[in-house]
Formats: sequence, structure tokens, C-alpha cells
Amino acid sequence: MSSNFSVSPTEIPGLLLIDVPVYGDNRGWFKENWQNAKLAAAGLPVLGPVQNNISFNAAVGVTRGIHAEPWDKYISVANGKVFGAWVDLRPGSGFGRVVTAEIGPDRAVFVPRGVGNAFQTLQPGTSYTYLVNAHWSADAQDDYTFVNLADPELAVPWPIPLAEAEVSDKDRHHPMLTDVEPVSEPPVLILGSSGQLGRALVKTCEEQGQAFTTLDRPGFDLSNIDADHLGSLRRFKAVINAAAFTDVDGAESPEGSQQAWAINATGVADLARHCEAAGVPLLHVSTDYVFDGSRPLGQSYSPQDPIVPLNVYGASKAAGELAVTTTARHWVVRTSWLIGDGPNFVRTMLGLADRGIDPKVVDDQWGRLTFTTDLANAILHLIRSSAPYGTYHVTGSGEAASWFAIARHVFELAGADPHRVSPVTAEEYYRDKPLAARRPTNSVMDLAALRDAGFDPPDHFESLEKYIRDEKERAES
Repeated sequence: MSSNFSVSPTEIPGLLLIDVPVYGDNRGWFKENWQNAKLAAAGLPVLGPVQNNISFNAAVGVTRGIHAEPWDKYISVANGKVFGAWVDLRPGSGFGRVVTAEIGPDRAVFVPRGVGNAFQTLQPGTSYTYLVNAHWSADAQDDYTFVNLADPELAVPWPIPLAEAEVSDKDRHHPMLTDVEPVSEPPVLILGSSGQLGRALVKTCEEQGQAFTTLDRPGFDLSNIDADHLGSLRRFKAVINAAAFTDVDGAESPEGSQQAWAINATGVADLARHCEAAGVPLLHVSTDYVFDGSRPLGQSYSPQDPIVPLNVYGASKAAGELAVTTTARHWVVRTSWLIGDGPNFVRTMLGLADRGIDPKVVDDQWGRLTFTTDLANAILHLIRSSAPYGTYHVTGSGEAASWFAIARHVFELAGADPHRVSPVTAEEYYRDKPLAARRPTNSVMDLAALRDAGFDPPDHFESLEKYIRDEKERAES
């Protein structure tokens, strides 16, 4: 979609100035002050506003700030003009950097969390308005950061001297920059941190310096969410739901079906409701099992394709997805054939190769492996880059293969004869397993949306080789 908005960066990373077209005639003027699709096309990060505030200032010289609140802002002027000043209060070499600009009806500014905001009115009757992506609350004030308007180190060139300006007593007595602690990056909340993906997420957060908090059993049960366990969700950058009932065959039993629906559907709906109320984004991990896999081999499933689950597990995950998509700020991440630090297909094949056992492996189910480290990196990329909300497919890239072909490759990489692995159809393999769930034949996922968001996943066979090297080193140490 074409856009008439123009977005320009500033010397403070993430602080953006937006030129807003204003159309006038003898009656006055009109403008689209904020238009989600057009602004996104122009390069503005996803805001997801949940509250609109207006500050009316009767006189020239009214000065407010410097305030940094725990949310992003889209600031504009409905009437009048202001001199705006912004201070980077985030940790790093840019701490204390100042940017100033005049803001009128034809200009807006995007202020990311951690950047202090202040303004001084230049015309009487100025209406200063701002959209924010979190609700104001009394407890949110604990996360505010204030800096003195007259700090000589900042040396903001106020057009009207502060001694002559209209300033509240509170704003005149904020601390100097030297006494202010940098605004820390908000943590992400990881649910299901003891699972394979959860452990990879924790490790990846540590490696990338991303603050995080974890919740898992026994203290947290997705099938019976206690709001007290979640605490104040407003303080989190995002909630990552890596918790799920994943026993695909077990879900076919009456008891397993009940658990699958309680955790994967009802529990996720409760979580989505809590996140929506708090205005915090929710990233929910789902599965290729929401598709029936009937698409011809050589074709892949896109995020927009209809979901048609084959089994109870897939149906429960599909219901959870639908609940998540009712929230304004969400990412649904579908993945497949997960391999990580725990029991998995590759480790099983390595064990069989080592023990001299010759397995039969299904040869008519196709897909790509997804390694938990790659999935964790993709998840954090979507959150930290403020990727557009929606549904993404995340797997390894490269040529799709059957489980049989992958098993033979594992044997070969392990130094065993790959011909020890023989093919079998899924129907033959599951013939004597009465509770076996039907699996998709084609689990190949289209990765275009993920690449458009700036993340290019590695080839799954290359990741497999690295995984097996690491497994050998671990076994030898």
C-alpha cells in the first residue's frame, strides 16, 4: 500500500520523526493523524495503541517533562506548536543524547520506551496528543524515569527560558542525569521454560543479553491459570508461550484429550485474555499439525492457508491459535519436527546406530527439521525487531525430506551404514498402535513471511550436522 507519510530517523536510535500530510481549504484543514497500514508501509514500528491521551496547554511557554514511561508513544499536535526535546535514557554509549525538533499538525514523533520526552508550547491553546501501547496504571508509575529539565549536561536549548516558563513544581525538581539509573530493557516472560524450546529460549536470552523471567510447573499450570502467578504483565516486553501438551498419541485417549484441550485451548484462551487486558504482546508457539498435510509434495503451507487438523492434538492447538488471534498484539509461530536438548528423533537414531539396531522409519511423511536454537533466535528476532503482528512459519530452510531420508543421513553422520535404515509407510508403522494419531503427510512450511521480517533460517541439514557434532563432543567430554 502506498503511503503519504514520511518517516525519518534521528540521532537517537528508534526515535522517529514523521511528516504528516495536512490538507486545507477555506474551512480549515484535515489530516490522517495515525493510519496503521500506511505508517507501517512507511517504516514505523508496530505500535498497537491501547490508550489516547491529550494535554491541553492554554499559554505559551508551558513546559512538561522530562519523563520516560514504560511504553512507546506516538506524539502529535492537534492544534498549535511545541518545541520537543527527547533524551536517550537507555544503557549504552547513547545515554544522555538529546534530540530536539518543532512539532506542529504536520509532524509527529515516535518515542520508544526508554527515551525521555519533554515539550514546551510555542503557541497558545496547544493540544498535544499521544497514543501509547500500554494502559496507564498506578503501579506503572514505579517504572517511570525522570530527568531535570534544566540539567546543564543536557543543555536543552529551550526557546523560552525555564525561569520564565510555566513549569510544575514537580518537574522543576527532578534529578539530574548523573543521578539517574539507565532505563533497563523490559524482560520477556517465558512460559514452559523447562521444555526443549523453553531451555533454548533461556539460553538464547542469556547469550543476547535479553532480560527474562520464567514460569513453569509446578508453580505454573497453563490449564489452570492463576492471575497471581502472572503478576503484573504490563512490565514485560512480551509473553512467550512455549508451554503445551505435546503427547500427540496420548491426546487420542479420553484422559489425554481432556488434558490437551485444557492446556492447548482453554488455557491459551485464558492467557490471551490476561495479555490483552494488560496490553502486552503474546507470542504463541503452534504446530504444523493444524494442517492435514494433504497438499501435494513439492508445495508448502503458507500462514494464510486454512487449518484442517487431523488429530486431537492438532485440533486443540488450532483452537489455541484462534484464541490468540483475538488479541490486538500477537505473533503465532508455527513450527515442525522440533529437535533440541531432550528426547528427540535425532538422538533416538544416534542411539540405535550406536547400539547396532536397524530401524524401520516412515518414508511417506515429508518436512524440515527445526532446531530449538534456531527457533529461539527467530522468536526473539520477531519480538525485538517489533515485527508486524500475525502468523509466521519457522522451520529450517533447504530441501524437504522424509523421516527415512533424515534417519539415513543421521546414520551416515554417525559413521554407521545408512543402509541399515529401511523405509516403511506410515500405515504400516502405526498398524499395531491403536491410539496412534494420524500425522500430516506434507509438513513443509512456507518461510516467506519470516524472511520478510528479516530472519533467514539456516538449512536444516546444515543444522543437523552441527547438532550431531555437538552431540559427539558432549558424549566425549
